[in-house]
Amino acid sequence: MNTYQPMNCDLYDYLEIACLRGYRLDIELKDGARLEARALDTRTSADKEEFLILETADGKQEIRLDQLLAVTPLDANAEFGRVVFTDAVCTF
Repeated sequence: MNTYQPMNCDLYDYLEIACLRGYRLDIELKDGARLEARALDTRTSADKEEFLILETADGKQEIRLDQLLAVTPLDANAEFGRVVFTDAVCTF
């Protein structure tokens, strides 16, 4: 995998909200993959890579944050809509 590229702090806030609320997310990855999962937590590794921890139908999974293309909450009354992560720019 490539060298980790940290995420803009403003975008990180959306993931924190998703984890705090336990939102179900439609997750789009930069490689074209897509999955549906519940946001559980985030973590930072010893070498400063950041991950989103998810609960999927197959169990827990971690996704490195710089692999995210977009997330869309699937819960009614979510506090935000689709967030696109592209070169530290957020579009709605």
